[in-house]
Amino acid sequence: MIIIADDLCWRDLGYEGNAEVKTPNLDKLRSESMHLRGMFNPATSCSPTRHALYTGLYPIRSGAYPNHTRVYDGTKSLFTYLKNAGYRVALQNKEHVGPEPSFPYEHIEGADDLTVTKAFVTRDAAQPWFMVFASNDPHGPWTRGPKYDPTKLKIPPYLHDNKITRELLAAYYGEISKLDEQVGALMTLLRETQQADNTLVLFVSEQGSSFPYGGKWSVYDNGIHASAILRWPGRVKPGSSSSALMQYVDVAPTFLEVAGIDPTKIDVGCPDAKGGTGFDGRSFLPVLKGESDHCRDYVFAQHTTLGTNGALEAYPMRMVRDARYKLIRNLAPQNTYTIGGIHQGEPIESWQADAESDYKLADRVKWLFKRPGEELYDLQSDPEEMKNLAADPAFAETKAKLQGQLDAWIAQQDDKGMETENLASTRQGKSDSEPRKERKKKKAAK
Repeated sequence: MIIIADDLCWRDLGYEGNAEVKTPNLDKLRSESMHLRGMFNPATSCSPTRHALYTGLYPIRSGAYPNHTRVYDGTKSLFTYLKNAGYRVALQNKEHVGPEPSFPYEHIEGADDLTVTKAFVTRDAAQPWFMVFASNDPHGPWTRGPKYDPTKLKIPPYLHDNKITRELLAAYYGEISKLDEQVGALMTLLRETQQADNTLVLFVSEQGSSFPYGGKWSVYDNGIHASAILRWPGRVKPGSSSSALMQYVDVAPTFLEVAGIDPTKIDVGCPDAKGGTGFDGRSFLPVLKGESDHCRDYVFAQHTTLGTNGALEAYPMRMVRDARYKLIRNLAPQNTYTIGGIHQGEPIESWQADAESDYKLADRVKWLFKRPGEELYDLQSDPEEMKNLAADPAFAETKAKLQGQLDAWIAQQDDKGMETENLASTRQGKSDSEPRKERKKKKAAK
């Protein structure tokens, strides 16, 4: 089972060190699990992130790189492989993937009622099952969960502290607690159906919150770094942890190997630029078994703005990161980065008002809209990514090394940069024969 949060920054959980938000069920799950401290997303909007998790492919290769997207026809997913191996497969609640033939799961409606969930997991004791529980929490608008007192919160250093930020943060924390209730209910269900001891459970936090600098729609660590814990009784040591670098694309190969399927023999149905037909991901089963503390030397990510609500100009981002340093390449730094979620409405409007008398805040707000072509960060000394080292000659060798890795990944993914970005709308829609822009034309013609 995979449990996915929705727009949750990895920092905003009790077991990750956030003493403000209450997550007792997730804290308990962490105590029974291995904490995968080096898990990263390859994208920071909902749809490409989920496609990568299920297919084991990076977003541009699979075609699922803007939001509200789909993979190329013929691409397969974890649901495909496990169903073909005799598993019954399901996804509960949020979907956000397509086309349907690539994701042949039973869909279970609802997030809080587990009646159908129970029927699914108990349907046939002789048949193995796999499901994804995809919560809508804490995706905005933040209206669910217990109430937090805005005046008593400690504001994270990447947010501006004012009344509106505090009120929104309190509401966001309430929805994290609601997510925590769902996780508790799922684990209770597994215990009540006598399946807790033989079910592998992976929890992942997704791609960051929708606050400015909260992570979503960026490739900063607030977004691409995912909180991940994996419970596997009798196989994974409770309370253990690993710092091995890994990505969402590694999850599908790992789950297949756990199921006794060799992931290196799989044809994913979507070749890369070099004709390769295997996963972009690799199994981290040796890490889970305690046989290794290494999976990757580098992790990669991209973000496509076009196709996102409120996007005014293309502002594509590409990223490579090792255990210490990160390089970001902004492909259109001459443009203004503007989308609806973080550049319009609150809290950014209150930040802009406060910035009129606060020059440091004014610089921070400006950075949200426009950044240079290259950013380089030392994440050991600067975990909040506040000091750009790209122009510092002392880091020229580090930057060149990361540039080489990023260039190789871009080539393997058949990423054409701005050309790829400008084709984003063709990757939105139900199928390759009916992309989003064509559906809009049909609708207008009626």
